[in-house]
Amino acid sequence: MPNAIEIAGLQKTYAAQGNAPAKQALKGIDLTIPSGSIFGLLGPNGAGKSTMINILAGLVNKTAGKVTIWGFDQDVNPRQSRAAIGVMPQELNMDPFFTPRASLEVQAGLYGVPKSERWTDELLELVGLTDQANAYARNLSGGMRRRLLLAKALVHRPQILVLDEPTAGVDITLREMLWNNVRELNRQGMTIILTTHYLEEAEQMCDEIAIINHGTLVVRQDTRSLLSRADGKTLVLDTGGPTALPPLPDGAHPEWRGDGRLAISYPPSRIRADQLLDALRGAGVPILDVATEQPDLEDVFVEMTRP
Repeated sequence: MPNAIEIAGLQKTYAAQGNAPAKQALKGIDLTIPSGSIFGLLGPNGAGKSTMINILAGLVNKTAGKVTIWGFDQDVNPRQSRAAIGVMPQELNMDPFFTPRASLEVQAGLYGVPKSERWTDELLELVGLTDQANAYARNLSGGMRRRLLLAKALVHRPQILVLDEPTAGVDITLREMLWNNVRELNRQGMTIILTTHYLEEAEQMCDEIAIINHGTLVVRQDTRSLLSRADGKTLVLDTGGPTALPPLPDGAHPEWRGDGRLAISYPPSRIRADQLLDALRGAGVPILDVATEQPDLEDVFVEMTRP
């Protein structure tokens, strides 16, 4: 199966405006995204994520480089490459006097979908808007509008779906519903590209993750391998309260927490948990309970994007 997206040497420089100098938003990015994956695209604000998405969607022209979408060179076959991708934008921009049904019909028309091949009713059911199908968009809640954006991104049955901060500002119930929809679409073979500030979402949802910072690709790995980069665990012990501690192996860092528990951070590549426990028991430190804490994607993200 071919890659869903192939990016080579992608550059984008925004021209100077007024007193503002020219800005290079993307600085020669090389990236491939496998077909059928859920791929996370992460980075701090201003990293270049939105610029890349807009280039993929055909909304922004690149300065240099090559972009291939579902086997179509974006420069040679712009229409086919655009048809292969659907984008759910972060902004809730839509005509306030259009109903969800009308919005989907218009969107399908813009993509040239014949009326006999449209699936408006199924889309409305998929995103839970059947009951609001004929309500004006201005009367929809923010969560409903976000669901409508998802449906609009799917009207032409794209092979690739890009979700730009899809759950920003939504409640937990809607977030779970959106992710259930995304998982089902992925099970059906659709490639999903996700940008999000909720790192726990990327950790739970994504097969692979790329981190962009200052317009360059910092790292790209499968999620499990990326998490393993944070070489640190924490042993949390209930000792019945603060007490004197013995010397611990070099690299172990003990700290008493506000709840009276002892937290010892250590690199598992060099220190084993049983070494720490043996040292404590050997010094007579009571151990009433033990738990471990694993590093998460936020730890890796902070490390990778540190100035």
